Amino acid sequence: MQSQRKRAPESAQIVVIIGTGGTIAGASGSATDNIGYKAGSLSVESLVKAVPALASRALEAEQLAQLDSKDMDHATWAKLARRVEEQLARPEVRGIVITHGTDTLEETAYLLQRVLAPSKPVVLTAAMRPATAIQADGPQNLLDAVSVANAEGVRGVVAVVAGQVWSGLELRKTHSYRLDAFEAGPDAGPLAVVEEGVIRRFRDWPIGEALGASLLPQDAAQWPWVEVLGSHAGADARSIEAWRSAGLQGLVLACTGNGTLSQALEQPVAALKRAGVPVWRTTRCAQGRIVGAVDEPAAALSPWAARVELMLQLLQRR
Repeated sequence: MQSQRKRAPESAQIVVIIGTGGTIAGASGSATDNIGYKAGSLSVESLVKAVPALASRALEAEQLAQLDSKDMDHATWAKLARRVEEQLARPEVRGIVITHGTDTLEETAYLLQRVLAPSKPVVLTAAMRPATAIQADGPQNLLDAVSVANAEGVRGVVAVVAGQVWSGLELRKTHSYRLDAFEAGPDAGPLAVVEEGVIRRFRDWPIGEALGASLLPQDAAQWPWVEVLGSHAGADARSIEAWRSAGLQGLVLACTGNGTLSQALEQPVAALKRAGVPVWRTTRCAQGRIVGAVDEPAAALSPWAARVELMLQLLQRR
């Protein structure tokens, strides 16, 4: 594909940067400590100021949350989706950049794409090292994210990390420590790469029908209760029985291999279905899909994306 250079029309030139915390805003007492830090310590304004190349850009920055993304919650998702929707409606806004932690980046990206399906770019970015590290990766990731948000023709929710652009519908964190910690599934590659501020695209941007941010309850207690359960050696069905008794509304199974389930779980899962609780199968494998599962709605999704999708479907039924 031909490279896309950064160019914005006069009517839409502002990139809004929304901070939610994460390692990209993390701080440690030592510049050589890349694991013993506190996520979400620094403001989004300070992250922008730390990148001199952003000084000449038309930017707005706001702090929506200050979380370690392992603690991302439904209420923050609802607030974030509504705020992004509001900002995208402004004609002068070219695109949105969201700074986020890596741990649940894939879940937030999937949710935002399904809810907003934006015609403008919504670019999530993150870091594997805190801002105080000797070789912090956050500043370059933020600069690349702004370049993608400003680039002509970009649309949809994407993630930009380590010079690669990933679809919000395919993103998966597959490494616990490396700077290039993300891949796309099932068996997909990046949508594009960022090379010195220039976007070289390989595949189409994410598209879809927007469900609307109003679908997401602002009260976290109003979200459907959906859990993920792994099938594994020595699996015990008591967790399923306890969840059903407590009012579970949906279950995603992270199955072994090509969607297989431990015999110990088969009868409790069948009883859950008879009780009217939807149960979706996924594979716990890092790549691939459940082959031959024509009736499985989550056959090509990760367990975490499947949980988000099942919650959205349950919300639509209300």
